[in-house]
Order: sequence, then C-alpha cells, then structure tokens
Amino acid sequence: MKIEKIETFCVALPTRRSFGVSGGAVAVAGQPSLRVLVKVSAEGAHGWGEATPIPAWTYETAESIVTTIDRYLAPAIIGRPAWDLDGVTAAFDRAVNRGFSIGAPLAKSAVDVALHDLLGRAAGVPLGVMWGQRRRETIDLGWIVSGRSPGEVAQSVAEGRDLGFRAFKVKIGLGPEDAEVVEAVRLHAGDEAGLWVDANQGYTVRSAITMARRLEDLGVTAFEQPLPANDIAGLRRLRDASPIPVALDESLRHPSDLATFVRLDAVDVAIAKVQRTGGLTLSRRLCALAEDCGVALMGSGLTDSDLGLAASLHLFSAFGVDTPVDLNGRQFIESPYAGPTVEIRDGTARVPDAPGLGVEVDEQTVRDLAVDVL
Repeated sequence: MKIEKIETFCVALPTRRSFGVSGGAVAVAGQPSLRVLVKVSAEGAHGWGEATPIPAWTYETAESIVTTIDRYLAPAIIGRPAWDLDGVTAAFDRAVNRGFSIGAPLAKSAVDVALHDLLGRAAGVPLGVMWGQRRRETIDLGWIVSGRSPGEVAQSVAEGRDLGFRAFKVKIGLGPEDAEVVEAVRLHAGDEAGLWVDANQGYTVRSAITMARRLEDLGVTAFEQPLPANDIAGLRRLRDASPIPVALDESLRHPSDLATFVRLDAVDVAIAKVQRTGGLTLSRRLCALAEDCGVALMGSGLTDSDLGLAASLHLFSAFGVDTPVDLNGRQFIESPYAGPTVEIRDGTARVPDAPGLGVEVDEQTVRDLAVDVL
C-alpha cells in the first residue's frame, strides 16, 4: 500500500476542567481544547493520529502543526509505501530537520501514529500483535492534581478516589507552596496511594535537592523533570544528591538523548511519551534502549484525546510498564468523535483489542468539530 492522502483537522473539543503546568495553562474550563487529528489514506485503508498543541509545554501550536503537516511532512511521504515507517522517519528529518529538538515532534507523531493505525487496520490486528509485543492487558492510570490551595487539593484527590484512582501525580514548580501541596495530597490520598511529582523544568539544582529531601518523607516515588531539559550537568548532580529517583521527560526528545544520559550516568527513570518523541516508531526505540540499559520506564502523555490515549496504551503495554502512568486526557477533555474506544474503569485502562489503535473515529463528527485556525 502506498500513501495516497494525508488530511488534517483541527478540532475544538469540550474541556471538562482547568489544568496548568509550570509553563502556563494547558486546559481552561469553559474554553474548547484544540487538537489536530490526522487521517492517512492508502489504497482503501486509512488510519488516524493526533497532535496536542500545548505552547505552555513546547513550541508547537495548532497553526504550526497544521502547516507543518500540510506543507512539509505530507508532500515528503505521499507515494511512499505505508509500511516503511523507518523510511518515513528519515523523510521527515529531511523535510524538517533536527536542531536542538527533533524538529516538530508533535506534527511528526500525529502522522506516524496514523500510519501505525492504518497498518494495524489493514492487517486486522491491534498494534501489539503487529509488533509481536504485548505484555500487559491493562495499564493503571494516575489522577493529576494541579491545585494550589488546600481546598482545591482535597477536592481533586476526593474526585479521583471516587472514580477508583489509587495513584496521584502532582504538578509542582508552580510556586513556593509546592511542598505544602504535596503534603496535602498525601494527607487526603492516604499512605497507601502511589504518589509522584512533576516539576516540568521548574527548579534549579539547589532548590530541587531541597525539595527532593522533603519529598522523600512523603513517600514520593519519582521526581519528574525538576531541571531544564538541557541541564545535563545539573541533572547528574541532582541524581547523585537526590534520595528519590529522578525521572526524565522533556530531556528525552530522541533515543540518542537517552543514550547520552546513560553514558553520563545521569538518569534513573526514562519517561515514555509518544508525542514528545515524534511518534511510536522512535518511542519504541527509546523504550527498547532503556530496557536494554537497565533504565526504569514510566509512562506519560500530553492531555491527549482518545486517539493519543490508545497509542500510549499500546506502547506501554508492549514494554510492560507496571507503574501508574500519566494519561490524563479523559480527566480534562472529552472525545466526542470516538465511537467504540478505550475502556477505563476504577483508574485502570484496558489496552484495546480492535485493529490498529482500537478507536473508531466518526469522521463526520470530526468535520463538524473542525475549526479553521489559519
């Protein structure tokens, strides 16, 4: 099958509740959340992917994702065999080359995931079967807490517990009250709940070391991305001084980044995140490298709607990720375009069994939700 057509749809999805990170707002209650859905067609088959524009987290916007795919990535791969994922990755690098980042990873990810979905659908099997690698049937999720007052924290934790969640991820790096927020989460979640924190690059080495010592007493299992992504020396110093494992997210844009951190003995835990790494092709390489080097794996997402959620579940299942993961899309946004889709019950997601991603997309709903961002 050769790739015949690539379409982009920027859709406005309903927002359930507000969400922020150290860089700014991710979702705002009462305002639609924009996601870019991509449909790839090849000789009667098709597949869907998703990009999550979050300018507060990285540089790609809804506008840039649409134009990058339409004007650069799609022309580079039209006519190529749909199965040639490695060749597609190389063509993407020629069209939008790597610089300090891997070059438009969110846009590349949407097309890469859509190709995986297409191939799985054409073969009639879910992605894990297509890869020959499916180690788990369910993945435990973590509830996200980003409140800054005791009342907000208590309400958020209670809501997660009522829905069956047994693990909580706390967004910090937002202000001087970080430690008090984590303490409140532990108080309301209970001593048995899994708990980890994510600073989204919001600390210095000195402040991160101080925070890590406070977090140890609260039973926090991982300190995610406390320092700027490119501060390799600082992350190595922190790893040596921190009493809890340091997990890297934004630092790992490409598998070669993980190789650098491994060589410098500067990583405890690698975060697998499909969109950050430009799709499933490179994410599988990163996860395999972590596994082969003895680096622990955790999972995360980008407040994806159901297409991105499913892609991440297949990846984490393939590598047997057995700690709770941050796939928080359902917590903050709705996916009205999805028919039969991912099942989540009591804080646990079932890895889809249907072909490809296992998410049925209602294309008419996608078109109805589409907005012109240009």
